[in-house]
Amino acid sequence: MAERSTPWSLGGALRGLFSRGTIDASTWDDLEDALIGADFGPDITDSVVADLRAKVARYSTTDPTDLQRMLRETLEERFAAYDPTLTLTARPAVVLVVGINGVGKTTTIGKFAKFLTGYGRSVVVGAADTFRAAAVEQLATWAERGGAQIVRPQVERQDPASVAFQTVEFAAREGIDIAIIDTAGRLQTKSGLMDELGKIRRVIEKQCEIAEVLLVLDATTGQNGVAQAEAFIEHAGVTGLVISKLDGSAKGGFVLAVQERTGIPIKLVGQGEGIGDLTGFTPHVFVQNLVG
Repeated sequence: MAERSTPWSLGGALRGLFSRGTIDASTWDDLEDALIGADFGPDITDSVVADLRAKVARYSTTDPTDLQRMLRETLEERFAAYDPTLTLTARPAVVLVVGINGVGKTTTIGKFAKFLTGYGRSVVVGAADTFRAAAVEQLATWAERGGAQIVRPQVERQDPASVAFQTVEFAAREGIDIAIIDTAGRLQTKSGLMDELGKIRRVIEKQCEIAEVLLVLDATTGQNGVAQAEAFIEHAGVTGLVISKLDGSAKGGFVLAVQERTGIPIKLVGQGEGIGDLTGFTPHVFVQNLVG
């Protein structure tokens, strides 16, 4: 039986690169290839490599371990330019979760509920994606796994804004800390979808301020995923990004690329299939895991 090949990772590529005896022309070529391979994109790759070349020249070093340290510092500085803190101090703190269908929005909501209940917060989830027949049942399953209550539509194809209203009302009445509102990822037209989100926002804001609008992006789709989500970024008042399906470091550069392209901070990262595989985004820890 043939051996299974080990999946490519940035950390693995860099370990080979930094274990060499010196920094030479091939070091820079291979570093560039590694960063491109990890989905940093050509612009960020060029600027990171240019910055590192300047530092190596300034300190007159030929030691690859110095280069490794400089790479960590450069990436951490760029990641940390955006504040990843979730703003959830209001009670109830209302979080809208948006994104196109297929990015893992429903599972992300369940994982986010688990993340919050793990910190002792009570959570209710509002099933305001009433356009997909299976959406409510899927969400109910993940909400239960995450330890959250759920507010369902009371009639078939109920107005999403009214479900959102009822969810916030329920949270306020029951003293629940955080209300997470699921929203549709697709309607007949893009403008219809944005109009619907606008209506949900207006209805909620009659009761309280919205604490966060989190956009879920699928790491495996890379830059195409960002292009698909630009309508949300433009119209939905997005305050933070959630990167789903980020398994290993093969696509780790996408996190920085999307942050710098959109100007919106990464706040949560999903790195597996399990209910506990969503974590807050910490630049230092992320870079350590990415670079090794």
